[in-house]
Amino acid sequence: MLLKHYFTKKIAHSSYLLAGNTSCAVIDPQRDVDIYINEARAMGVDITHILQTHLHADFISGHVDLAAKTGAKIYVAKSANCSFEHVGLMEGDTIELERMHLQVLETPGHTPEHLSYVVHDTSRGDSPVGVFVGDTLFVGDVGRPDLFPDLAVELAGKLYHSLHDKLLKLPDYCEVYPAHGAGSLCGRAMGAKYQSTIGYERRYNDALQISDKSAFIQSLTENMPPAPDHFSRCSDINRKGPVKIADLPEMAELSAVEFKKRMENSEMEILDCRSFLAFGSQHLPGAWHLDLNGNFPTFAGWVLPMDRDILLLADDYKKALEANVWARRVGVDRIVGYLDGGMAAWAVAGLESRSIRQISAADLHDRATGSNTFVLLDVRAPLEFADNHIKGAVNIPVADLRTRHVELDKSKPTILICSSGNRSSLGSSILSRRGFTDLYNVAGGMSGYSAAGYTRQCHICENPHGSRFFTRIDEIKKHWDSNE
Repeated sequence: MLLKHYFTKKIAHSSYLLAGNTSCAVIDPQRDVDIYINEARAMGVDITHILQTHLHADFISGHVDLAAKTGAKIYVAKSANCSFEHVGLMEGDTIELERMHLQVLETPGHTPEHLSYVVHDTSRGDSPVGVFVGDTLFVGDVGRPDLFPDLAVELAGKLYHSLHDKLLKLPDYCEVYPAHGAGSLCGRAMGAKYQSTIGYERRYNDALQISDKSAFIQSLTENMPPAPDHFSRCSDINRKGPVKIADLPEMAELSAVEFKKRMENSEMEILDCRSFLAFGSQHLPGAWHLDLNGNFPTFAGWVLPMDRDILLLADDYKKALEANVWARRVGVDRIVGYLDGGMAAWAVAGLESRSIRQISAADLHDRATGSNTFVLLDVRAPLEFADNHIKGAVNIPVADLRTRHVELDKSKPTILICSSGNRSSLGSSILSRRGFTDLYNVAGGMSGYSAAGYTRQCHICENPHGSRFFTRIDEIKKHWDSNE
């Protein structure tokens, strides 16, 4: 038995290749699947099994592409009612892979159809070696059950039983192989380690210390981080079977004149993935901004329209290709063109551009303590804002600006701030698209503001390897106590 782990940054996704002597299984593959094919080729084994723990909500899975390229069978929960060719699994089913034996457990909670796979290496013994838990159990956390709002309480109850009646019945030494790590929005407080053991999580996982079922349900159905728009879309796409990458549109290289002509189509969207500093200096009218150096895929899936073609502006062609790969991983499949030569080519062609002023922490502090009248718009998540914010700031999470921009006054100067400058730059692009003209972005965000000594450092910045949207268990317990 040989286990290889793959971690996809930004979406914090873990996938696995489980190999014997001549064959192997891939568990929860990412959409671009050549990494598994190349690894299997190098190891001299054939990919024969593709195991899905559940219908992933935060990314498009590579199960259909991998099956088409290798001939491997896809194994997924029978209750998922998938449209593609597959082997449906139920509680008690087993999968044999050479001298490895995989026991199927139904572990609903994060999603209704969730499975876990308990691995036995029979060449060494009868006891479980590890368990592929998907999004049921994480390092330091458990899966969130609120991705289906109408079922949140019911799923939280099922998650409690999946954990306490099934996974925690496994031996303490049994290794835990989750599908996500720190930074993913499929949980709330994941640790940065890729793997753990049942015994360690039993002892140190805060969520597992809540023995009372009602308190456990409450902890996972209140004050949860926002769920991006693409979470429900991705689940459905993964159920039906994603379009194969080979069938997606090519990204054409366009001159500035050709790019401008395509922009004249009112149904076309413009996406700028350069740094927030470059975007602020000069950008195309009406462009969305998503800094490729930030959490590009999550916010691409969250805010970009799915029913329109997209033209892309990047630093260079290599960065454009990278952005297209990340976009496709979250189901943004309609990037059809790239501006050859970038913003420099646009400027040389004498075409119209716009800018958004970038200000420093010192600039913001001078304004905040002076007599200037302006709106300070904090676009971080509510839990981040509650942890620490500048007095007088208005909190509207960045994705909500698509609709809540009407709550703001276009006639007033508006200064946007987040934790770094990335999300606030996205927010400035959203407001600019809605006719706001007097906009300022705080470069460095609250991180820079605290580093300059104007406020304390936020707890999230103190925990860079944790989820951006985490809250601590002691705060949750205080909330329970106040409601008793």
